[in-house]
Amino acid sequence: MRKKELFEYVIRYFEKAMPIAETELEYTNPFDLIVAVILSAQCTDKRVNQITPDLLKRFPTPQKMAEAESAEVFDYIKSCSYPNNKSKHLVEMARKLIELFDGEVPSDVDDLQKLPGVGRKTANVIASVVYNKPALAVDTHVFRVAARIGLSTNAKTPLATELQLMKYIPEELVPKAHHWLILHGRYVCIARKPRCEKCGLTEVCKYYIQQNKEKISAV
Repeated sequence: MRKKELFEYVIRYFEKAMPIAETELEYTNPFDLIVAVILSAQCTDKRVNQITPDLLKRFPTPQKMAEAESAEVFDYIKSCSYPNNKSKHLVEMARKLIELFDGEVPSDVDDLQKLPGVGRKTANVIASVVYNKPALAVDTHVFRVAARIGLSTNAKTPLATELQLMKYIPEELVPKAHHWLILHGRYVCIARKPRCEKCGLTEVCKYYIQQNKEKISAV
């Protein structure tokens, strides 16, 4: 199967199996989401959703968070991974947001990356989720799922994976495709033991075919 045909097959599957695909982070505005995404690095969305209500009640705007000391923010996020670094990033992000963008979360990926704690992945999430831009964030789930299925080939970095995926996914589907791959990786194509029995992509999945060569050839 050619790469274009593989992408078309996978897209058809997800459009049917997962017609609604969106972030599991809870937020009400762009500032809430950028805070949540910074916190979500190497931390579960479930944990982040437990942290953000009290954090954002205390610091509901960039202005309020910019006035805080990182030690105070730390007290609200200490159950998260890497709370020391993240508390500093959140305060610095809020200050830079005010300094550069008058407190408004920008939609441009390059502008977003000017904010402390915001790398390409986080910037792509914000641009995609908030502004519905064709930006595809590659986290560990997307990186793993794309490689296993065969959507990416010999991609050594998240950026390489992103570029390969963007080549074949229609622009209007990129925001949704990001969530298709994340959710598939989170609940089906999990890292240690993928739940292939629950997957509708085994017919074309490179990983499944390689793992079951003998079984498939015997059929």
